[in-house]
Formats: sequence, structure tokens, C-alpha cells
Amino acid sequence: MHIHVCPLAAVDDLVAAHDPSHLLTLLGPEGMIAERPGLAAGRHLRIAVNDVTEPGEGMVLADAGHIGEIIGFATSWDRSRPMVIHCWAGISRSTAAAFIALSALNPDVPEPTLARRLREAAPFAKPNLLLVALADEAMGRGGRMRGAIEALPETDFVSIGRPFRLAAVQAP
Repeated sequence: MHIHVCPLAAVDDLVAAHDPSHLLTLLGPEGMIAERPGLAAGRHLRIAVNDVTEPGEGMVLADAGHIGEIIGFATSWDRSRPMVIHCWAGISRSTAAAFIALSALNPDVPEPTLARRLREAAPFAKPNLLLVALADEAMGRGGRMRGAIEALPETDFVSIGRPFRLAAVQAP
């Protein structure tokens, strides 16, 4: 089964095309969308955080509680139908959440392997380092998750990502 990642503008089309059982939304509080009708209770996790890595006036930083929710959501997914993860642009928060989900679902696959596969699927991916660092700590990875993302080559700037998918189960 697959994890699909996209910007907000592509969510409706992706949901219609793939009929996911789970939807993970990462948007700022001011732009948060309503729970998606048609999904079973508890199957649309909405995380209200801004795409920032440092405190700023009016900004909501991700914290350990948000990461716990993402990890719990990913590991409770039965993989009978796809999961869709999105943020505003499909570049930073959503790609970080996809990397976190892959790491939680594939604890025996080395972090650099997962990071490379993310980058291969989405050359524009620039995962939010705060989300990754918090997940690294929560999962006891000793800096390996953050290090794997930081070791990726820089990407070309794009303002909006394109939808992509990753296999939920990865071979080492």
C-alpha cells in the first residue's frame, strides 16, 4: 500500500482517485481545513502548525505532542487503503510527515535509505527539520533521521510540489 503526498490544491483530486482510509493534514491554524466528510471517525488527523523551525510572532511551532500524534496515526494505519498526507505546498511539512511515517512503519530500514527514497520520489522535497528532529527524538533514533535529511543534496526551489507516492513498506 502507498502513502500519497501532495499540496493542498491537489487533495480533492488525490482523495477521489485513491480513496484513502487515512488523511493527514498539516496546515497553519489560520488555514486549517474542516474534517473531511466520508472518512471514518479518527481517520483525518489535522495538525495545526506553521512551516517554521524557529519561534516567531504568531507562529505555531511543532512540538513533541504533534509528533506523537503523527507517529500514532501512522502506526495505527492498517494499510488496507492508501494514506494521503498534505500541507500547503507539499514540500516541507508533508514530506517531513511522510518521512516520519515511513520511519515509524519501517524501523529496520536505515534512515538514509528512507531519506533517499523520499528524495527520489520527490526531488523537490525539503522536509521540515523541526518535525524531523522531534520525531528523531521521539523514536530514539539518536540523530539518524535528522542526519539523513541534512545529508541530502539541496533541492531546486519550487513554490508548489507535485503529488507523489511512496510504498509504505520498504525493503532495507
